[in-house]
Amino acid sequence: MSPNPIAETVASLMPGARTELAELVAFKSVADFDQFPKSESEGAANWVADALRAEGFQDVALLDTPDGTQSVYGFLPGPEGAPTVLLYAHYDVQPPLDETAWVTPPFELTEREDGRWYGRGAADCKGGVLMHLLAVRALKANGGVPVNVKVIAEGSEEQGTGGLERYAEQHPELLKADTIVIGDAGNFRVGLPTATSTLRGMTLVRVQVDTLGGNLHSGQFGGAAPDALAALVRVLDSLRAEDGSTTVDGLAGDAAWDGLQYDEDQFRKDAKVIDGVELIGSGTVADRIWARPAVTVLGIDCPPVVGATPSVQAGARALISLRVPPGTDAVEATKLLVAHIESHTPWGARVQVEQIGQGQAFRANTGSPAYAAMTEAMDVAYDGQEMQYAGQGGSIPLCNTLASLYPEAEILLIGLSEPEAQIHAVNESVSPQELERLSVAEALFLQKYAAI
Repeated sequence: MSPNPIAETVASLMPGARTELAELVAFKSVADFDQFPKSESEGAANWVADALRAEGFQDVALLDTPDGTQSVYGFLPGPEGAPTVLLYAHYDVQPPLDETAWVTPPFELTEREDGRWYGRGAADCKGGVLMHLLAVRALKANGGVPVNVKVIAEGSEEQGTGGLERYAEQHPELLKADTIVIGDAGNFRVGLPTATSTLRGMTLVRVQVDTLGGNLHSGQFGGAAPDALAALVRVLDSLRAEDGSTTVDGLAGDAAWDGLQYDEDQFRKDAKVIDGVELIGSGTVADRIWARPAVTVLGIDCPPVVGATPSVQAGARALISLRVPPGTDAVEATKLLVAHIESHTPWGARVQVEQIGQGQAFRANTGSPAYAAMTEAMDVAYDGQEMQYAGQGGSIPLCNTLASLYPEAEILLIGLSEPEAQIHAVNESVSPQELERLSVAEALFLQKYAAI
């Protein structure tokens, strides 16, 4: 990284940032209060609020959102007449999954031999909270913050329950800004500066299949009694073609990605695909993960193998996620998914489909002045490397809510969730070098954007 005052300041702040990130990671802030105490999320929210107050933010508040969680808001005034920039991150995290599969405890930030910092939320997206704080601190130490800064840290992004989206719609002035920086994306590869230009949307449904008044002895009734679990398997299988492509009746799945491409061998490595196992779908990897729909069965409720009895199952259910690319309306995709499930349920079995969550896809305007400022900032922070544009297969429903509420605002997506971070998986980690460089880039961006 080329020496400059901002970079030098951020470098000096990194040891303290590691300590702070460890404090924040220690909160088990999973916004599923059936699994984790609500007090853990409240503790994380208060930590963020205290950090904002310490930096001089005004109007710091814990916003009670309609889904029962809290988002943290703060405002730092800049010079009179300066533009306003909203910085977004979320402090809630995914569950740790199998804690025994973690090499180090999931809620204890740990530096391993590779130099990365491991812990749930280290990259997604508690590291994003630290990125924003570091950028503000670097500016304060070098002449002051040249823009008005709003910070919003969401408390339920991973659950997709839309609490902050609904709150923003009810209070449209609160998050209004000239430019919005979403710190919940990631570089295409460690060390390659990247802005995410598209996001797939998402719909989440729960499917319940029932066939009998109660479980039956498989020896006495099996062969004629309709098995609800078998019916559910048939439904789930209908959502994929022979090559693994997603097949929802009426939903297009042949779009192509015309930007940065994803080498197939590198993807296999990043995804940890076992030798000999084929990738699914057709087209380029970028087509499949950024430009086309993708269905995933997230969970099935049925008897576990251990303790199973010889029974024909009376009922079974599954949770299904469908990612939808830009250009496809998530509401329409949900209707098509529900219709597909209902039409492919065999044997007249009763099926109920309940929508759990939904978010629209997003496409950024990369020709805007804010993107030009970010390109220049990334160039400095990454020693002359040109910023690339990539898609992201994940969803951030808030992006479209903000785009709808503030159609004149420019929205940029950057962050710490590069492939090695393994977000949502066991052994999630963040690269401290990426945290440092992106904090520098964000601070420089705010300087350059103020000068436009």
